[in-house]
Amino acid sequence: MEQNTSTAHRLFFLDWLRILAFALLVPYHVGMYYVSWDWHVKSAAASTAIEPLMQLSSPWRLSLLFFIAGAASQALLRKNKGGIGFVGQRSKQLLWPLLFGMFFIVPPQAYYEVVTKVAYAGSYLDFMQRYVQAYHGFCRGTDCLILPTWNHLWFLPYLWVYSMLGYLLVRHAAAPLDWLAERLGRCKPWHLLLIPALPLLASRLLADHFPGTNNLLWDWYNHAQYFSAFLLGLLFSRSGEALWDGMRRVRWPALLLSLLGWAWLAGVFRAYEAGVPHWVFLLAFGALKWWAIVAACGFARQHLNVDSAARRALTPAVFCVYILHQTVIVLLTRLLLPLQMPPLVEGLTLIALTFAICGAAYLLARHVPGLRLLLGINKLSSKTPQSRQFNPGMNR
Repeated sequence: MEQNTSTAHRLFFLDWLRILAFALLVPYHVGMYYVSWDWHVKSAAASTAIEPLMQLSSPWRLSLLFFIAGAASQALLRKNKGGIGFVGQRSKQLLWPLLFGMFFIVPPQAYYEVVTKVAYAGSYLDFMQRYVQAYHGFCRGTDCLILPTWNHLWFLPYLWVYSMLGYLLVRHAAAPLDWLAERLGRCKPWHLLLIPALPLLASRLLADHFPGTNNLLWDWYNHAQYFSAFLLGLLFSRSGEALWDGMRRVRWPALLLSLLGWAWLAGVFRAYEAGVPHWVFLLAFGALKWWAIVAACGFARQHLNVDSAARRALTPAVFCVYILHQTVIVLLTRLLLPLQMPPLVEGLTLIALTFAICGAAYLLARHVPGLRLLLGINKLSSKTPQSRQFNPGMNR
């Protein structure tokens, strides 16, 4: 089932969603410095105060990115006519930045983690010698830091695996995919609030048995939820206009349901003491995830399905900012520490400086061919917006 060319040209709203979702990573990871949840470095002012605000996006943010990436993969496969060129293109876009990031971008995060958590007193060069030798002696009890690490770049190997699986499905199981896409396309708009949510609901039930690890080979809960979102994006992209318009029509109910779900979860996050059955809690979390995706896509379809100079400028910068942002945040926390700023002022400063530094790095790196590849910056197309094919996801 092929989407017509004119349709492919009109999906600019997914580019905008991708830009906004990745931009959200910066304030979210700055927030991780101030909450009680474990992170690489922690503020002395860390507390539970902003955790409900963090929970507003944490259930759905990454699933939305995998959903968009699934739609992107279908668009790329269509552009490559399902050929093997997709494999090479996707591998270059994802694996080179991953390898570069693991040895040149991520290590400062791990260094300051062991400095602050296990009182490591060695220099950064001493640490890097251990890092490249896969040293596993940085431990707190039985919790040991595995080196080398990909930290926030875990998204890249997961997306590469899902993209390869998507390629195999499109090449060898096109008929079942078309059948599923057609069945989804017949759904009434209200059905979109439930039927596509079922795999996400089911995947959430795995959370207790297989807690998320970001270990590619043993992360079954995360694979269940993220690959489900990826496949849904691929199917929606194969099905034409009906599903996107259906999301637009139910955007307000989806938003209301997602906000109600967030409020309920925030209120009973200690469900174990409150007597709420744990399976109810898990199913509600899975439903919230899909309702938020529907709301995001629906509102973007309604209001952001347009091209602009801003979209064309921001789209190629997003991947570079994603690769750099967490290391920049960690380094800035160390730089600002002696100033002893109030947490709110410090947090806002961290957000502003992170965007500024990552943006400046992108403006410089885009002129260096080798760095363009390693930071995921594709050469900007010279085509006019009208002739440019939709190509969101991690493919710039």
